[in-house]
Amino acid sequence: MLSLKAVFEPAIAASGEEAVTLLKGRTGNYRALVTDISLRGRIDGWEVAKQAREIDPQFPIVYMSGASADDWAFKGVPNSIMLSKPFAPAQLVTAVSNLLNTGTPTA
Repeated sequence: MLSLKAVFEPAIAASGEEAVTLLKGRTGNYRALVTDISLRGRIDGWEVAKQAREIDPQFPIVYMSGASADDWAFKGVPNSIMLSKPFAPAQLVTAVSNLLNTGTPTA
């Protein structure tokens, strides 16, 4: 089984607000955002991604959701990828890698 941690070093945020704070405080240390749509707090994954793109318009974004995947077409940022739950860990690694390597989604 492929471990995400073996390929990337993730930073975990407990809420949408914490995710935005981490992004704004250390923008140079993060290369991509992987966010669930449903997050604790007032800020959801859609908003975290929008704020990440305000920091860097080309920032790679991968969304994941079990219930809100159909909303991606009108709530997601351009050139992002949506993974519908459940998905294999390798799909997540592939999605992030593709965005980092090409800047364009393939999922």
